[in-house]
Amino acid sequence: MASSKTRRARGRRPLDRERVLRAAIDLVDEHGLDALSMRKLGQALGVEAMSLYNHVSSKDDLLDGIVDIVAGQVELPREESGWKAAIRGCAIATHQVLLRRPWSAALAESRMQSGPLRMAYLEAVVGTFRRGGYSVLSAYHANLTLDSYVYGFTLQEVSWPIAGEAVPTSAADFVARADMAAYPHVVEIAALVAEEGFDPHGEFELGLDLILDGLERLRVQT
Repeated sequence: MASSKTRRARGRRPLDRERVLRAAIDLVDEHGLDALSMRKLGQALGVEAMSLYNHVSSKDDLLDGIVDIVAGQVELPREESGWKAAIRGCAIATHQVLLRRPWSAALAESRMQSGPLRMAYLEAVVGTFRRGGYSVLSAYHANLTLDSYVYGFTLQEVSWPIAGEAVPTSAADFVARADMAAYPHVVEIAALVAEEGFDPHGEFELGLDLILDGLERLRVQT
């Protein structure tokens, strides 16, 4: 008769690259990026850490792989509505995906290698610009500007020490303590936030629309 250990091994789903990467994402979602190690990942999968190297070549390969999976969760541009609406929708989708995993924006920006899903995302965005009438050079500028805004805003948003209902309260505390004579314009902005609140999603879309309007002028000039 087979041992209980043998029966468990037979019933376990075979280890493959996707399973390793998705387990790594689950681990990082729960414990943070600093907690990710081959040893802990092996424990989560119920295998020895060395067996992971049959599916990822290194820790860097593992990190590149999880960034690629996150990139693959973004809905690509829908061009039937025109380049601007397609790019806007994709930018909002990217922002939402990155917010769901607050660690992902900084990690993605730190990786030099791009997997097939991330490359497909880049190809779709740049291709949308090109088919929308942008030259190669202007498509390059447009993509870099858009990428910098989406990732920059997201990195700032996930780094804020306060969020939600705490923002207007914090702004009101600032107004109460601030030197109105020295910083009148800063104080009036804080007073506005204290009174009306702060909607990061609305602010993101406002900034995005301003950038898209600017990119429209870039397209026309080329």
